[in-house]
Amino acid sequence: MNALENKVPPPIVALLIGTVMWAVARLSPLPEGGSPLRLAISYGLAGLGVLVVVLGMLAFRRAKTTINPVNIGAASSIVTSGAYRYTRNPMYVGFALMLVGWAVHIAVPFVLVGPVVFILFITRFQIIPEERVLTSKFGAEYRKYQERVRRWL
Repeated sequence: MNALENKVPPPIVALLIGTVMWAVARLSPLPEGGSPLRLAISYGLAGLGVLVVVLGMLAFRRAKTTINPVNIGAASSIVTSGAYRYTRNPMYVGFALMLVGWAVHIAVPFVLVGPVVFILFITRFQIIPEERVLTSKFGAEYRKYQERVRRWL
């Protein structure tokens, strides 16, 4: 299973899971129409997810470090400002929020498994390997950051 570590970019994982959610929903009886409240909640969650991803990306750009999630070794600094004050993985939190918004939009309860699968997959095959590399590269500085800021929320 280690062969999957840092191999599939998280946006691709989110897209694949979102596509599977849609396919599962197509096999289920779809609800008739969308209530305005449900649609507003789904768009709000997805929009918040996009915002969180963009804020995470901007923080990386300001720090002039790599944003490439499959080349963690190229990280030149630990980003602790902006969204990274609240979560060590704002971009992954943003993708999870987008998937929750998509699940609410689809309105088939079973597809709520999608965001959970995303979180489990990203934690095991992206975040944990990233943390190993960052701890090796930045040592005590990164460990202090881990103690101060939660992995997800």
